[in-house]
Amino acid sequence: MSFAFGIGIGTQNTSNEWLEVFYQQPVLNPADALVDAARSALGYNSGNQALAANADQLNALAQALADAGDAAQADLARKAADSQRPVVVTVLESDDTASSTPEVYLKLHLISHRQAKPHGLKLDGIFGLLPNLAWTNEGAIDLKELPDRQLQARLEGRVLEVKSVDKFPQMTDYVVPAGVRIADTARVRLGAYVGEGTTVMHEGFINFNAGTEGTSMIEGRISAGVLIGKGSDLGGGCSTMGTLSGGGNIIISVGENCLIGANAGIGIPLGDRCTVEAGLYITSGSKVALLDDHNNLVEVVKARDLAGKPDLLFRRNSQTGAVECKTNKTAIELNEELHANN
Repeated sequence: MSFAFGIGIGTQNTSNEWLEVFYQQPVLNPADALVDAARSALGYNSGNQALAANADQLNALAQALADAGDAAQADLARKAADSQRPVVVTVLESDDTASSTPEVYLKLHLISHRQAKPHGLKLDGIFGLLPNLAWTNEGAIDLKELPDRQLQARLEGRVLEVKSVDKFPQMTDYVVPAGVRIADTARVRLGAYVGEGTTVMHEGFINFNAGTEGTSMIEGRISAGVLIGKGSDLGGGCSTMGTLSGGGNIIISVGENCLIGANAGIGIPLGDRCTVEAGLYITSGSKVALLDDHNNLVEVVKARDLAGKPDLLFRRNSQTGAVECKTNKTAIELNEELHANN
């Protein structure tokens, strides 16, 4: 069985290099009959390939897909045959390191379509395959071609609006997942996984290969590689440290029903039902004072020793400035568990 399949409508520059691709109906683990249709109509053999397709090939693909019983993909191929934009059919036999821009876009779509979760796909090396583009009200434009496009627009009495200059587009230009609210769509990148029931407020941000499992209120930053559990809230201005921004090889995650307060931050994974006090940033090397039920000091540990533990409250002592941790279990029990796993 192959890994992924997608019929994409894309944009190319004047050198016929792919800039971006839109896959309306990406398929994870496609049926053999779907891949066989690509073989008969497009000459696909094996491996991971991004196949440029003309109208005749797409009509042939549509017929082959219809004969295979895949009406949805057949209809998409039929519509793509009339496209004024270039069309690419991408077939991935395996989840190997991508070798082309259409392959990267297919993987990002799979995540935003909730067919794969963060860390579920191989995304190493994608930055070299994603060109830095001007994202405008007329679509993606190669930066080398932007000045001429701006001049042409002015000569025709129009203004070409450049919304951003980036490797990643905003997710909602490609897919809007069901059951979500996103106040500022520019702050959620393609490749984000936004679970049903999630609300992303104006200052919230979700990077690619990151997101929420659902029913979360996001007013802070979810960095690349971070997954937030169901029922957890990120307060305004808070931050999660991603593997691209100093987290090293530690995969940061937040368990279910957690709260990270306003302007707080984490550099360790949190277990379920944890709270980080507003304004407190915990890095893996932060010294944390474990307190018992009577607020007496039990031991001082590094925050990384508490990674993934449930039912913790992190706070800063307003008199001494020390970072403290309390638990609804006794600190003594937690202390014994830490030493048992050394």
